[in-house]
Amino acid sequence: MFRIDDPKNNFKNIIHAFFLALAITIAEPSTILPLMVHHFSESVVVVGLFASLLRGGAIIVQLYAAFHAQAYQRVLPYLRRVFFFRFLSWFMIGVSIWLIGDSNKALTLFLIGAGLFLFSFSAGFGAIYFKELQAKLFSKTYRGKTMANRQVAGSVASIISGGITGYVLSSFDAPMNYAFLFMISSFLMAIGFVVFGTIEEPPKMNVSVKEAHFGIFIQNALQLLRSDRRLQKQIIAILLGYSYFLAMPFVILNANSSFHLTGWMLGGFITVQMAGSIIGSTFLWRRIDDYEKMLSLSILFMIAAFSVALLCGGAWCYALVFLLFGIALDGFSISGMNLVIEIAPEEKRPIYTALQSNITSLGLFFPVIGGVILKYSGSYEIVYLLTIVLLGVGLWLSLQLKKA
Repeated sequence: MFRIDDPKNNFKNIIHAFFLALAITIAEPSTILPLMVHHFSESVVVVGLFASLLRGGAIIVQLYAAFHAQAYQRVLPYLRRVFFFRFLSWFMIGVSIWLIGDSNKALTLFLIGAGLFLFSFSAGFGAIYFKELQAKLFSKTYRGKTMANRQVAGSVASIISGGITGYVLSSFDAPMNYAFLFMISSFLMAIGFVVFGTIEEPPKMNVSVKEAHFGIFIQNALQLLRSDRRLQKQIIAILLGYSYFLAMPFVILNANSSFHLTGWMLGGFITVQMAGSIIGSTFLWRRIDDYEKMLSLSILFMIAAFSVALLCGGAWCYALVFLLFGIALDGFSISGMNLVIEIAPEEKRPIYTALQSNITSLGLFFPVIGGVILKYSGSYEIVYLLTIVLLGVGLWLSLQLKKA
């Protein structure tokens, strides 16, 4: 018999996070991904574009996923299909680099981009199903704890991954080192997918009747958005919080231009960022179930990170930047998911989730804007300053959410 807050489901939730993080840390958009793309293209705009592709492909399908998911009593069977597609697209990135590599850099870059897009495209469906499961499996208080546990497990995995990545990057020449990382990590990712796929899911009794066609669904969703002021304010605050994407992918490029960045140093930055994640989730986020407050604190940590990046440029300063990134990113992830779950009626939860995810996911394309600004200004400082200003506005709006 199903019971809410079942420790077995919590364990499977954590295992999924551990192996997923172990895999995708190799394409971390603040460290390795920009350097890998930079190997195949000198353009900072292309670097920004690829940082967006890793997550931006999810935007265009989440409303369509919600259109169907609102009528599902169970979503796990559909999530399993998403898991298989994500594994396949990730593995094919490594195969493309291995088979083609530097012999045709343009083609390799295109195939990497296609793989990243398909990986995030499938995540658009997965995000709706995943949040639906979290809401069904765990109560409000326990959900905050299990998500913090997921973040800690993911951070521990990422620290391990950082060490392995540092070794591979130092031991093999580019781009073969990137190919090995993607192919090996895809099978590690699959372990987490298989475990999470065995989770026990209860049926949902309060489901919506699916509209006759997708166009009617879109009209109803937009009407819902217009009528819910709290959802509107929450979406704007989170979207401005995502302005950290304007500058984050270029921090590592700035470091690389300031001093000699070795493979081990890069692995060290990943480890420091994940240490920040562990510190944040263990000592801060798991103790907070006021998700408006969590969002505000996350933005504050991100402002602090870019302020450090703006004011100093040595290796130790960058280590502090990545530490603050790690603390802030987990707070963003936990607060964003729980804020929408808390305000959504049960039968409308997939629609609320899709609306918030679709609109705030526009922030995932901020790296492209940041790349354009960097290209024409030639100044990392300008990109950092603009990011801090937008984050400041997001902080002010997040503090108003309690009053909404």
